[in-house]
Amino acid sequence: MTITAAMVKELREKTGAGILDAKKALVENNGDMEKAMEFLRQKGIASAEKKMGRIAAEGLVGSYIDGNIGAIIEVNCETDFVAKNEEFKALVANLAQQVVAIKPANVEELLASTCAKCGQKVEDIIKEKVATIGEKITVRRFDIVEGCPATYIHNGKIGVLLNTDKADETLEKDICLHIASNAPEFVSREEIPQSVIDEETRIEMGKEDLAKKPENIRAKIVEGRINKLMASRCLLEQPFVKNPDQTVAQLIEGKLTIKSFIRYVLGEGLEKRQDNFAEEVASQMAGK
Repeated sequence: MTITAAMVKELREKTGAGILDAKKALVENNGDMEKAMEFLRQKGIASAEKKMGRIAAEGLVGSYIDGNIGAIIEVNCETDFVAKNEEFKALVANLAQQVVAIKPANVEELLASTCAKCGQKVEDIIKEKVATIGEKITVRRFDIVEGCPATYIHNGKIGVLLNTDKADETLEKDICLHIASNAPEFVSREEIPQSVIDEETRIEMGKEDLAKKPENIRAKIVEGRINKLMASRCLLEQPFVKNPDQTVAQLIEGKLTIKSFIRYVLGEGLEKRQDNFAEEVASQMAGK
């Protein structure tokens, strides 16, 4: 099978591997992207925590809380210049408020709704902004929580929406800051699907540094690695960002319970434009 520059580019973006390593992985696995990714992970070239796809789209992450309802939203545009525009910022803020006001089931329902503030259809408001700002604007996603919400937005690029069982403004703010900084995936170990643990175990068992070890020794080493990996993904087990000597679980003990959290990274998994990367890859591979 012919390995194209575009295939190498895609694998590099998904794993963070170098050009030659990515090409080799594809060649070894006859162009199968999933098998090539596993090949790189077993070689220790790709990280398990590497997010799938580039973080490239521009725009803003915003949030809004009204009483016991909170929302977080991501709105994309084409350039960082527009993302810093006050008109665009106001649009994102108004959309977050609209989500809280009507609690739509999905983006389509949000766009079809009538703005609580101005009585205009949300889709028409966005079209007007596209005409005046001069860039494509899309509502990518939003989430809503009900209970005791708290939020933190870092420079419009990273957003956190937290839900707890009781209000504690200072503590909730610290937890939101921690989530923004440390990127946990689950609240506790109980939330991790067994399929995730099984897949990570399979990957670890196939790593080259364990190949020559006896089966029982290899199993114990992998068990330790998986335990450490799962702990690093759980909010409650992570060392608190402001005081690494205590975990988040110890920080909140007897004070509140974390019910859920949502963490957005602007443009995560999206691409902006191709530039000339494919040509760059082809040129570098041709020279080897």
